[in-house]
Amino acid sequence: MLGDAVEGLKNFAVKTGLTEERVLLLFSGGKDSSLALYLLKEAGLDVSALTFFHRWSWKEPLRWTMKFTKKLGVEHFLVDITDGLLREAVGRKGPVCINCKKVMLWNARWFAANNDFDVLAKGDNANDKIIGALLDQCEGDIRLCEIPRIGIPTLRPLIRYTATEVEALAEEARIRPYRMYEHARRRQWREGCSLQYIDREEIVTPELMDLAYRVNYGVSKIARRRKVRVSVRVPSFEVMCWDCDPDTLEEIKRTLSAFDRR
Repeated sequence: MLGDAVEGLKNFAVKTGLTEERVLLLFSGGKDSSLALYLLKEAGLDVSALTFFHRWSWKEPLRWTMKFTKKLGVEHFLVDITDGLLREAVGRKGPVCINCKKVMLWNARWFAANNDFDVLAKGDNANDKIIGALLDQCEGDIRLCEIPRIGIPTLRPLIRYTATEVEALAEEARIRPYRMYEHARRRQWREGCSLQYIDREEIVTPELMDLAYRVNYGVSKIARRRKVRVSVRVPSFEVMCWDCDPDTLEEIKRTLSAFDRR
């Protein structure tokens, strides 16, 4: 299956002229973007990785991304978006994800334009919402699309694969990203960063962002050790957990008691 995926992408690249283009992949270090990077490299494309981080990013997965790109022999750029995120998120209602995505998109477009990249690439798969109304506007193959219109084409090498198929391909490629054992927003492994757990409708402040990071980093140590998935919303301190037993919940409760909830 993995060989077919590489061969299919290679044929698509030849057909569309991607073999002559410089590709910049938005690389979070999750399973989707890691598999996308692997396939693009194996297909022989001129691909580089771009990873955004901020003051509240998980450090362990970031270190994993650097090891992964080094192993693949892929050029890897790291860009700190802390200042931009603060400008867009502070004073607005949570969660901050939509503001963070705007900052990343603006920076990705700017970075690509100023470093002579021809195509942006993303790890979207067939289960992502983007495959509906947005990509239906594409006139050609949705794997390479000018929509959204940001001045540079977007390549989505996984867009025809379901999340289950991506999981199988990543396993075949022996891609095992570092896990923080977050609860995330759905049962599939979909981790992000601590700021996604700021309560909706809560006015975002730097202090609240710091609290979201410290609280969720604290419970992630428990989650990783006990192999369960845990996250905590702030400032409500609502605990979300998959497969937690009473002992785990008690340990989480003790950990949370050390934080100032104001």
